[in-house]
Formats: sequence, structure tokens, C-alpha cells
Amino acid sequence: MADAPRRIRIAAVGDLHCGVGGAGMFKPLFLRAAERADLLLLCGDLTDFGLPDEARIVAHELAGLKVPILAVLGNHDFESGQQDDVTRILADGGVTVLNGQAEEVLGVGFAGTKGFCGGFGVRALEPWGEGGLKPFLPGALDESLKLGMALSRLRTSHRIAVLHYSPIQETVEGEPPEIFCFLGSSRLEEPLIRYDVTAVFHGHAHRGRRQGETRNKRPVYNVSLPLLRPAPGADADIPIVEINLDQ
Repeated sequence: MADAPRRIRIAAVGDLHCGVGGAGMFKPLFLRAAERADLLLLCGDLTDFGLPDEARIVAHELAGLKVPILAVLGNHDFESGQQDDVTRILADGGVTVLNGQAEEVLGVGFAGTKGFCGGFGVRALEPWGEGGLKPFLPGALDESLKLGMALSRLRTSHRIAVLHYSPIQETVEGEPPEIFCFLGSSRLEEPLIRYDVTAVFHGHAHRGRRQGETRNKRPVYNVSLPLLRPAPGADADIPIVEINLDQ
């Protein structure tokens, strides 16, 4: 009888937006996910205003989970300018926060960074025109370079990208088209294709689509918590994606 294929079950969620009154709100969600998964990914906007007190609540909600936890920060986690403190608090709580770094966990490579906005395809913003616009655009290029460098360090057969902003338009569709350019950037897609990632996880688009794919047909999962809730205030479960390591 042939051996059963080796698999890893990945739980992923973003956009907790945990405020100072968030104690107790997320623990049941995390516990249910940890019972079903081998690893937990957090795809940014873990806090509401990027405050250390909010980060301490998130760390407390995650305490005691028996699975590895990897995270990236989101735009809300930068709001107060205390993102270094937020990162340190999460790291002290056992969370590996990726900001252009690569990690191998359970035989799978993970590369993560926040990402940035700028739009998609032919409608992506270009560094042209007024001086006030030009400094805005290199953010997506810098984040794309960070993601590519992280992916280049991985020597595993399977590579997973963890982002906050979307690298494709498909998973932001459902949001108002006027704000697509603020929800992600197709410049983030280039390193995903160059290094042929197995899958991509992101958040940020609260009313987008749950799944799309890169141009080379790799799955992209939008795991924003508001998108996962069937109705406002309803319970949600963190989705589990199973990766076959023998493929």
C-alpha cells in the first residue's frame, strides 16, 4: 500500500482590528483553528489603531495555542507610528512577524511582508506627474522587492506568500471600484510568479472575493475576517487550506 501523502493544514485570517475592548473576542476563533490546523497565519490589521495595548490583547488571545504562528502587519498596525512596539509585543508572545523575512516551518517556506497599494494591471498608478504623487508609488516597488528577496532565500519545494494587501484584482472585486487602487498592487504579483509560489494569503479587502489566482494559476486567498462572517456580529471560522507536500 502506498504511503499517504504528506500534508500541512494552514489556517489564515486577517483584519482582526482588535481594539482596546477586544479581550475575549478572538480566543474561541483561534482555539477552533488550532484544533484543525498545523499552523496559523495572520494577514495584517491585527490591531485597530496600531497601539501597544491593542497588540497586548492580540498576544493574550493567541497565548497557549499549540501551533506555530506567522504574521505580517497591515496599514492599521502602522497608524500610531508604533509598529516596532507592536512587532515586539507580538514576538514576545510567540508570533513570528515577517517584514521581508523568510521562514521554514514544517517543511514549507513562508515569505511575508505588508505589501502596498497602487492598483492593478493597466490601471496601476505610475510614478509620473505631480511631485506629490511620485513619492507615493515607490512603496509598492519596495514591498515587491522585499517579497522577492524573501522568496529567493527559500529552498523548500513549497513556498507560501503572506501579505496584507492583495497582489491581484480578482480578490478585491466586490469592493467599490473607486478604491481598488488602495487595496493592493499588481506589482506584488511579479515575484509570486517568478518564484512560483504554491499559494498566497492576504487580507485588507473586507468585501472582496475569497479566492482568485495569479496569472500562472496559483491560488490567492483573501482571508479578511469581515469577509468570512456570514452576517455582522455572526460567528466565523478561520478557513483551513490543505497543502499536499508530495505534489
